[in-house]
Amino acid sequence: MPRYVALLSSVNVGGNQVKMTDLKAALESCGLENVSTVTASGNVIFDHPQAADAALAKQIGDCVQERFGFRTFAAVRTAAELTAAVKESPFRGDSDDKFIHIHFLDTPLRDAAYKALLAAHEGKGQEKFAPGSAHVHIDFVDGVGNSKVTRPFLEKHLGCMGTARNLRSLERIVEAMETRK
Repeated sequence: MPRYVALLSSVNVGGNQVKMTDLKAALESCGLENVSTVTASGNVIFDHPQAADAALAKQIGDCVQERFGFRTFAAVRTAAELTAAVKESPFRGDSDDKFIHIHFLDTPLRDAAYKALLAAHEGKGQEKFAPGSAHVHIDFVDGVGNSKVTRPFLEKHLGCMGTARNLRSLERIVEAMETRK
């Protein structure tokens, strides 16, 4: 059975506190198998016979909303997809890996949306961007905490939902996916 990770947005931030044991139990009751979590920020590894598509991502988001009362976005990816995204990051080695993020989107990245993001960000900070297929690479250069490049900013200018993880976290997730088969 295929193995996936759901990268959930809005988990354990902004008042949306969820214990990982409760999240695991909720997603198991919604049809996911061999569920485990990596860190307490909504990284859920699981098996599922369905392909990683919009319907599966919606199922996971609906399950979280039903059980915990808040809406979330789930970027569902394979270990190979995460590894490819990390390897293609043009910022690897430029900054500390905790400052380099990949913002995973719910749709393929459109060229016009990427250009709109760049235009909206012009003159607003030191962050650097690079396009991916269904994600955007971001180097937060001076750190994430003071950046104006937030999830709402990205979603507004890209015209779709997304969630980001830094390279350190992504490497831990891939490792966990490979060892928990």
